[in-house]
Order: sequence, then C-alpha cells, then structure tokens
Amino acid sequence: MTDMLTNAPTLDTDRLILRSPAKADAEAVIAFLCDEARAEGFGHCSTRGDAWRWFALNVGHWHIHGYGFFTITDKDSGTPLGMAGIWNPEGWPEAELGWVAFANAEGKGIAYEAALRVRQWAYEDLGFTTLSSHIVPGNSRSVALAERLGATYEGSYTNVQMGEDMIYRHPDPDGTDSDGSVEAYA
Repeated sequence: MTDMLTNAPTLDTDRLILRSPAKADAEAVIAFLCDEARAEGFGHCSTRGDAWRWFALNVGHWHIHGYGFFTITDKDSGTPLGMAGIWNPEGWPEAELGWVAFANAEGKGIAYEAALRVRQWAYEDLGFTTLSSHIVPGNSRSVALAERLGATYEGSYTNVQMGEDMIYRHPDPDGTDSDGSVEAYA
C-alpha cells in the first residue's frame, strides 16, 4: 500500500497484519468513530469533521511518540478490521494498550489477537516495562478482553477526555504480575 501515513512497523499474526494508518483507512475509522453505540467506550465523535481530526491525531501521535494505533487488517484480503496500539496523548497518566474491532470483525477474536501482538511489540521492541488499558465503566466486553489478556483491575481515575476510567494492569514483560505469579504475556 503506497498511502501509508507513518513509519509504523508492520506486525503480523496468524490471521492479521497490523500496519500503519493509510489514507484508504479514513472512511472505516470515521464510520466507526461516528457510530455512537460502537465508539462510546473509545471516544465517539459527533461529527465527521471531529472523526477526521481523530484520524489525523493518530497519525501525528505516531510521529510524536513513535507509536500509536495500528490498522488491523485481514491477512488474506487486506480488509480493515479494527485498530490496536499504544496510546498516550496529553493528559493520559501513562501509555495505554488499546483496541477496537470494527463491526465486520467483532466476536472473532481479532482484538485479542491484535492486542497480544501489540503488547509483545511494546515490550520487546519499544522497551516498555508496564502497560495498562483504560476502560470506561460498563464496557464489559473490553473488561473481559483485558482479563483474557491477563490484565487485572488496579483502580480508577478521571480521564481528561472520557471521564471515569478503570485501569487494568497487564502482566510485566518478564511474564509476572505485580504479586510475582507467572503469567504469559504473549
């Protein structure tokens, strides 16, 4: 794809390619962000213009931090299936592992598979020593996914953009959680 917008690496899994945001991804991302029910826990945008600005913000985030949200695509077809990545904009207490599956990919393990691969990249290639996921109360599907990833509830805080957020702490890169028990992180 020639319209890549960042220098993000390309990561793969058995079924997925995680790659740089591309111009061609804008419509799928905008559609997701403008869907109030689907994007509520991620950061719903009430206008197309706001959603386009979030898309551009993600591109800028990559350039400022060297990480951001990858576009998750189907390995065979190249179809965009969602986003997963590391997010740490102004006002965030720390870098966050985040994910979202678009409607065409929900319930297929896509977000889980992508989040595992992003976490591995963050620990092994970026040198992160900890990661958390910030989840709005009531988002039971994201809580279930965080727990499936081995993350444990740590507490809540007031997110500058989302309001109350629960913090789920992921296992450390060495495969142990905060109490010293061993858990696989990848």
